[in-house]
Amino acid sequence: MEHFYLVANPSKKGAVQVAEQIRGYLCARGATCEGSAQEKRREGAAYGYTDKRRIPSRTQCVITLGGDGTLIQAARDLVELSLPMIGINMGNLGYLTQIAHGEALSPMLDALLTDNFRLERRMMLEGTVRRESGIALNDIVLARRDVMQVLKFQVYVNGELLSEYTADGMIVATPTGSTAYNLSAGGPIVTPGAEMIVLTPICPHSVSSRSIILSHHDKVGIRVLENAGQKQMAVFDGDQVMDLDAGELLEIRESGSYTTLIQLKNVSFLENIREKLARV
Repeated sequence: MEHFYLVANPSKKGAVQVAEQIRGYLCARGATCEGSAQEKRREGAAYGYTDKRRIPSRTQCVITLGGDGTLIQAARDLVELSLPMIGINMGNLGYLTQIAHGEALSPMLDALLTDNFRLERRMMLEGTVRRESGIALNDIVLARRDVMQVLKFQVYVNGELLSEYTADGMIVATPTGSTAYNLSAGGPIVTPGAEMIVLTPICPHSVSSRSIILSHHDKVGIRVLENAGQKQMAVFDGDQVMDLDAGELLEIRESGSYTTLIQLKNVSFLENIREKLARV
């Protein structure tokens, strides 16, 4: 590779400075490297933090500096460009980022310059409420908008009723998202290369309510029931929010788009999980 684009999260200490170091290193070796700091979405903008129109057409790789959230936001904003991505962690714990905070950057950059890496494709989800839709790399979550009361909702799989739940919400996660909110809610860890959908209820009012693993071909529907007038919402990767009224249906299916992550280290999934969980 020889054409790179940087996406830096300015709220992460040192991210902008590290971006300049990377730019200097790559340019000194004949590559091109452009980029910008993330900006919070403005009202009416067609992107969350990174405007895809700024990405040069010759770009071959996107490097993010921040954490898992920075990488996920860039993946969603730039999904139509189908560019391979790699993340540098500027925080504490990162499951998706390849380089830890303080780790030497030159081996990573040299590997990118010499094409010494492998690509890993990650499935995404698409959710629709009414005619508005959004995508997620990690998860789509049904949650309450404000009042601290339980929700009542029905879950359908391929149009057939699965169950009616009384809970704080429902997580619909990809294998990538299985180590995020899903894991905190007691859901299973799924190998990231798998293609499946994980349903995990949040604090269900039934000891029999457990996570359910579905095929990536399955279509999930969540219908909100009457909940004493409180508001519900669908949250995409902890960022994009769509409001739901009683009786409305949130439809979730596998997206036709994928995120492609660059993998540098010859580290197995189990070894990576073992290392990360030991630090939690």
